[in-house]
Amino acid sequence: MKRNGILNSDVSRVLSYMGHTDQIAIGDCGLPIPDSTERIDLALAFGEPPFIRVLELVLQDMKVEKIILAEEITDQNPNMLANIQALFEGQKVDVEFVPHTAFKAKTADCKAVIRTGETTPYANIILQSGCIFAD
Repeated sequence: MKRNGILNSDVSRVLSYMGHTDQIAIGDCGLPIPDSTERIDLALAFGEPPFIRVLELVLQDMKVEKIILAEEITDQNPNMLANIQALFEGQKVDVEFVPHTAFKAKTADCKAVIRTGETTPYANIILQSGCIFAD
């Protein structure tokens, strides 16, 4: 039995087979997920688990070189944006903002989308994997 890190076997599996520039998304409970993309559904109830907690745990197991966010988060959910930015403070991570419709289309290229119970608007992120042995 695993002692540390993410206990969810599907999240752990996807993270372990990701390579440099591969992408994974974490989304709120309303984010549509393409049929072609693996869905890892962690949602238990509205708000559970919260988006930011899932993001925190994934970031403990993953090196990220770039994040993609819906540009609407800046106006519609600035508190969540501030929480996301705080998690990446002091790190060299590129940030790209795209329209929400483009964000949804980009999830088709992700290895998986992790669905949380988050109910605040635009609480979605795409994480692009960095190279773990280079800086």
